[in-house]
Amino acid sequence: MKTTGPMEPMQFTDLKAQYAALRPGIDARIRRVLEHGQYILGPEVGEMEAALAAYTGARHCIAVASGTEALLIALMALDLQPGDEVVTTPFTFAATAEMIVLLGAKPVFVDIEPDTCNVDATRIEAAITDRTRAIMPVSLYGQCADMDAIDAIASRHGGLPVIEDAAQSFGATYHGRKSCNLSTFGCTSFFPSKPLGCYGDGGAIFTSDDALAQACREIRVHGQSARYTHTRVGVGGRMDTLQCAIVLAKLERFEWELERRLALGERYRRQLAGIDGVQTLAVRPDRDCVWGQYTVLVDDRAALQAELKSRGIPTAVHYPRPIHRQAAYARYASGDLARSERASERVLSLPMSADLTEHDQDRVVRELAAACATRIA
Repeated sequence: MKTTGPMEPMQFTDLKAQYAALRPGIDARIRRVLEHGQYILGPEVGEMEAALAAYTGARHCIAVASGTEALLIALMALDLQPGDEVVTTPFTFAATAEMIVLLGAKPVFVDIEPDTCNVDATRIEAAITDRTRAIMPVSLYGQCADMDAIDAIASRHGGLPVIEDAAQSFGATYHGRKSCNLSTFGCTSFFPSKPLGCYGDGGAIFTSDDALAQACREIRVHGQSARYTHTRVGVGGRMDTLQCAIVLAKLERFEWELERRLALGERYRRQLAGIDGVQTLAVRPDRDCVWGQYTVLVDDRAALQAELKSRGIPTAVHYPRPIHRQAAYARYASGDLARSERASERVLSLPMSADLTEHDQDRVVRELAAACATRIA
């Protein structure tokens, strides 16, 4: 692993280092696809689906074009209709609500837990109406939402389907069970910076319901149950064979990467604990967090970001404005969402990847402490 010098700009996510470590396996996998030439639904697609289903414990894995497409196809498999409602969180990337709205349904936003930024399960039941058709929690920053509590609420209301938006949490555990196998559906993303990422776009849907899995497989190929036999309305939602090959190569060291993320997350927590003005997010004792983003809460974020940038430390904000404050979704705002609004003003993501060195992590902490001291002074 390459370390940076005291003033050298640091990578927020070091994908070059990851490729360097995995290059022989990735190149061999890519070469195999180029040789057999089956670029759409080639053998690596089924191989990856089988490997990831076994990893999560779900009966089915359906590879799709992106994490966004995974959410869309899952909602289509549930036959979501215009006027239906889906209970979700406003503190997430827009794609979560976007897929609901694209199908003509209404996102009903529930506020978050202030110390994890995940949806507050205790507030979900009050948001359910006779038009609710699903609940879509987000396992934000790599930590699963309180899925057992959410599943119990869904069960009390006629067995509502639950879709875990697990775009950032593949590999995380909840009560010893894997993210993506905690509810009706789990939907993840293989965007390059995710815990398990490809080198383009990709995603997957997980379910143990045979009928829903079949629906998802048909929807991803334009609703076809057989060639030119369109059983339902669908989309062009396939994941490229080349991207599946890359994920398969990355699986060879995925457990090591998870161990590194967990260790680096704990190391951040310990070292940041003594810095005034920096609050780390809570990780519940019944789960772990794979830190798809390592995010902290700070005040006067813009000034702190500028100071860190001057010191060569990259940062990001996930997310600077909750969905209900975005122009495209403002009409869906209702109820008390003050925690989401406050979090959007304070969240700051620090460099995190399995290939982040302890040396560079120490540098991030040191410069963050200095920047906070400068701001306070």
